[in-house]
Amino acid sequence: MAVKLTTIGERSVRSEHPWIFADSIEKINKEGASGDVAIIFSRTKNKVIGVGLYDPDSPIRIKMLYHNGAVKLETEFFAKQINKAFELRIPLLATNTTSYRLLFGENDGFPGLIADVYNQVLVVKLYTAIWFPYLEIILKQLIEVSQVKTVVLRLSRSLQQMNNTYGLFEGQVIFGTLNNEVIPFIEHGVNFSANVIKGHKTGYFLDHRDNRKRVGVLSKNKTVLDVFSYAGGFSVHALANQAKAVTSVDISKQALALAIENGKLNSFKGTHNTLAGDAFEILRELISKKQTFDLVVIDPPSFAKSKGEIAIAKKKYRQLAELGVQLTAMEGMLVLASCSSRIVADSFFQINKEVLDHQLRPYVLQNKTQHDVDHPISFKEGAYLKTGFYRFL
Repeated sequence: MAVKLTTIGERSVRSEHPWIFADSIEKINKEGASGDVAIIFSRTKNKVIGVGLYDPDSPIRIKMLYHNGAVKLETEFFAKQINKAFELRIPLLATNTTSYRLLFGENDGFPGLIADVYNQVLVVKLYTAIWFPYLEIILKQLIEVSQVKTVVLRLSRSLQQMNNTYGLFEGQVIFGTLNNEVIPFIEHGVNFSANVIKGHKTGYFLDHRDNRKRVGVLSKNKTVLDVFSYAGGFSVHALANQAKAVTSVDISKQALALAIENGKLNSFKGTHNTLAGDAFEILRELISKKQTFDLVVIDPPSFAKSKGEIAIAKKKYRQLAELGVQLTAMEGMLVLASCSSRIVADSFFQINKEVLDHQLRPYVLQNKTQHDVDHPISFKEGAYLKTGFYRFL
């Protein structure tokens, strides 16, 4: 289909942004189906300036795959994009790590498509139906590059509720065999497992890998509090690196059970305690008991999934920073993280600075980090993860 955009829409394409919203479409020669190729023409010279895929089910009506001219969306194109993505991950694979994100959606040129590798299993998660017509070609290339033996398909909730004509469903093994849905993998020498059928997203959260390694290094002979621990990413790295005692906090008892099991995959001498319930309430209770920890990690889920939630999200981040300060021991380390893309890094770090400046203890901001290397950022909205390491003096 041929598409002409508004001035704002065309400016977005020329800046190589991956999203074209419905209100940026000025003229279209036909109403397309999901996955139809959208060829973007310039407003003045009638020249092709980009190619995307049409998505009638989303406000982001066109997901851009190519800028600066025309291209055929066939095997050669997708192979080039996948190989380019894989090359970025090579330094990570040189470490003792067997799990990584091979495709990070828009940031690797595949809007609404995630591909994660856990050992010999590739998990592909789709957030839009535009990829159904191209899935076979893409999977062939992904399998060739990653050398996996099994591929599992995960679908977003909206896709699960949609009738698709491709016979694809959530948790489907679409290549090879899967004898056990729980897959063991290694992260910088630490053993973990992921449930690739029932786990959140693709089974695990890989973006914090480098931060977990940092926490592990800092944990030797320390007491550690891991808040919003989920399956124990930070907790397990701490235990495996000889932490004295680790306390994992999460609202989900199932997640905490996973954290315990992941811990047991490694040899450790420290104690591993779990506290199930609302994190804010648990932290206040620990403070009332005058408990402190040498290392406190607070990594909450996204608090701002819409613009209307930004104000309350900022308030929650402020509260967590205030609680974290009170729980961090003398000369301890407080690690504060945010995965809310609507809360930009400058805003998040400013909130933390205001809280820490207000309390009387001297501190230094030791590190500010973003995503690990397998989560490259190619556009502003793709940068969601930010973490601050605050050491008290």
